[in-house]
Amino acid sequence: MADTSKIAACWDALKALPVPDLRRLFADEPARLADHVIEESGLRFDFSKTHLTAQSLGSFIDLAQATDFAGRRAAMFAGEAINVTEGRAVEHTAERGEGKAESVATAAGHKARMRTLVDVIEAGALGDIRHVLHVGIGGSALGPDLLIDALARAGERYDVAIVSNVDGVALEEAMDRFDPHRTLLVIASKTFTTTETMLNANSAIDWMTQAGVDDPYGQVIALTAAPDKAIEWGVDETRILGFSESVGGRYSLWSSIGFPAALALGWDGFEALLEGAAAMDRHFRHADLMFNAPLRAAFIDQYYARVMGCQTRAVFAYDERLRLLPAYLQQLEMESNGKAVKADGTPVDGPTAAITWGGVGTDAQHAVFQLLHQGTHVVPVEFVAVTEAGDTLDPAHHQTLLVNCFGQGAALMQGRENPADPARAYPGNRPSTTILIDALTPHALGALIAFYEHRTFANGILMEINSFDQFGVELGKEIAKSIEKNGAQGFDASTMALIERALG
Repeated sequence: MADTSKIAACWDALKALPVPDLRRLFADEPARLADHVIEESGLRFDFSKTHLTAQSLGSFIDLAQATDFAGRRAAMFAGEAINVTEGRAVEHTAERGEGKAESVATAAGHKARMRTLVDVIEAGALGDIRHVLHVGIGGSALGPDLLIDALARAGERYDVAIVSNVDGVALEEAMDRFDPHRTLLVIASKTFTTTETMLNANSAIDWMTQAGVDDPYGQVIALTAAPDKAIEWGVDETRILGFSESVGGRYSLWSSIGFPAALALGWDGFEALLEGAAAMDRHFRHADLMFNAPLRAAFIDQYYARVMGCQTRAVFAYDERLRLLPAYLQQLEMESNGKAVKADGTPVDGPTAAITWGGVGTDAQHAVFQLLHQGTHVVPVEFVAVTEAGDTLDPAHHQTLLVNCFGQGAALMQGRENPADPARAYPGNRPSTTILIDALTPHALGALIAFYEHRTFANGILMEINSFDQFGVELGKEIAKSIEKNGAQGFDASTMALIERALG
């Protein structure tokens, strides 16, 4: 049980602490690196360039205990209904073998069915499939897109297109590239009613039909927690891959939603991804609170959002293969923790999720780093880099990439005085975290994504909110449906004018 009075006391203690100077921390703490670096599953988490001190860490450990972090974590892995607003368990960890025994067994059954279907397709039972057109949105698209772009961008096994936007330009671009007779249509929708996804799916079926495909529905795979809806739509039961209702959309890439990644990577690669995530699950579940990487990252997030008042957090992937990571994290973090009420329905008494944004290094250095170094906003920065190069060109490419990554972090902290020319002065004392990955393998990427999932959950616990609902997206959808049905009537003058101007 959370201790309300102790929680308030912890926040008071944290806010009363003076903000230290990062440069002095390194000068005054010979063991700072050892105290603020955590290594796990081929990932090095360097938190040393943040403003956390032994004193603030102690207060955060007290906060974790006051918010019943250990109890909440145990409840998630036990399969309890911690998503209180929807009365559901939260069981994405069961998809990689960590959780309630029955849920792990159910997930294993789903995986066995998925593997069989992967084998059947590879054997040519559905025809000479070369292209995979995956339609989904939100978590049904962002996760598979990240995996394939990071680990299978060469398309050596299958040419995969992930289409999420209802804008026909996105779908048409994929259809122009693909041969409909050799295309597998994968429809990913938890409810099999998502407006954008089903419109894209219907258009893809029309494309196949117009091209003379004899049995377009015979080239469809459905990924859903509502198999009856998929059957009603026209998908054969043998080509439906289910997953549990307790697996949320933005946590679903480990389930059948990851099917296109399993095709693109091969089953061994997909299994290694799951194993990497499971390793991070075990770390999150059993590591000492002081050296628990996701929890330590959550402490840092809370320090900058609630103590220093930073409204954003920037993530820069210094590896082209991870270019989709910032977009993936935007949904994971802001849809999970962008809430105004606590899990008990009472108002949140401070800021919740920071606004997550970012880009790719070194491109971002020539676009937004001016603000990070010399602007008036203090923005906690996260650098994600990979030691082993992903290319076979001159090693100078990767060396230049890495030295820029490390140089930016050093410059943010170090700064430079220039009394004679203030325009060329850098204040320094600006925080960053660096996550260094040994090699971008499926195992390592699985561990990295699971780290971010658990970090998001840990943030939710510290803020006492439910990280697993997302009602904020519903009102706009309801209004859009009302416009489609009833036109411009009943809205404000601006909305009615827009509808009449664009839709007639």
